[in-house]
Amino acid sequence: MTATTTTTGPEPSASPDLSKPVGDPPLLEVRNLTVTYGGTVPAVRGVDLRVEAGQKLGIAGESGCGKSTLALALLRLLPATAKLTGEILLDGEDVLTMKWGRLRAVRWAGASIVFQGAMHSLNAVHRVGDQIAEPILLHNAKATPAAARKRAGELLEQVGLPAVRAQAYPHELSGGQRQRVMIAMALACDPRLIIADEPTTALDVMIQAQILRLIEQLVADQDVGLIMISHDLAVLADTCDRLSVMYAGRVVEEGPARQVYAEARHPYGRALSAAFPRIGDLASRRAPRGLPGDPPDPAALPGGCTFHPRCPVALDSCATEDQELREAGGERRAACVLVDTPATDDSRNTA
Repeated sequence: MTATTTTTGPEPSASPDLSKPVGDPPLLEVRNLTVTYGGTVPAVRGVDLRVEAGQKLGIAGESGCGKSTLALALLRLLPATAKLTGEILLDGEDVLTMKWGRLRAVRWAGASIVFQGAMHSLNAVHRVGDQIAEPILLHNAKATPAAARKRAGELLEQVGLPAVRAQAYPHELSGGQRQRVMIAMALACDPRLIIADEPTTALDVMIQAQILRLIEQLVADQDVGLIMISHDLAVLADTCDRLSVMYAGRVVEEGPARQVYAEARHPYGRALSAAFPRIGDLASRRAPRGLPGDPPDPAALPGGCTFHPRCPVALDSCATEDQELREAGGERRAACVLVDTPATDDSRNTA
């Protein structure tokens, strides 16, 4: 993989609740990150993120918006055809400039990832306990195989599985159990940051709720940072502290999770919110609304604001003028020319 670092402009201003003493860097700070495939296809375009220890950041968007590419970029897990520019500062150290040995040490120990689709991420011919023990042995030179296996059993119990299940093969476990194994593996080396990429994909709603509560509890108990990626805005609003909404490789809205879900300031955020039913309030009387069309092809992005071909409130200028994130009140920012204009009920319903 080619990893180059560009000179960026000033850091994005931090929200008041994220302020820390001068000289004490956040757990993760992403500055102007760009990921381009094949030299011409931009999958991630100038993304800025900030995560503190103990904070839960949600990243939402439709399939094809760049969420998974962003997750893999944070630990340089993308194929060699991807070119990364910008900065990914983990505890103040740039992941993009790390040499291979240092990067190998940071993966799993500094930051770990829970991949979507546990059945495809686990090795089908190895017992799950051995797979959990493997990163422990790789990152701790003093660990013995017996100690690593014991730790694997403890981790399984920590995520709600009996230690004896360490002897099982992936196909002998249910979908929810396999996802718990992936979480146990992510915790194996006590990382400070966990990246969960669609951790509840293909799970029924009961198991999904259990997995989400488990992740929340682990973050609270161990004071780690969490980045949770999903297309489901309702899940992220219920689980995370802050929320970033991505479209066409860029963050188009960010702010406190429940505020973004309840009253998004960007038309795309409103459309995502309107696509899910709300239980227990007057909104539940209205059927969820879909958003016509699809996200644009990264190889052929439209001019101006990339959302304007699908936007129900687009102005003529939106077809030619791109929009950067701007203050949207309080701790919120949105990339929309109408961000200073209060959204009416009709505009929300149309979106």
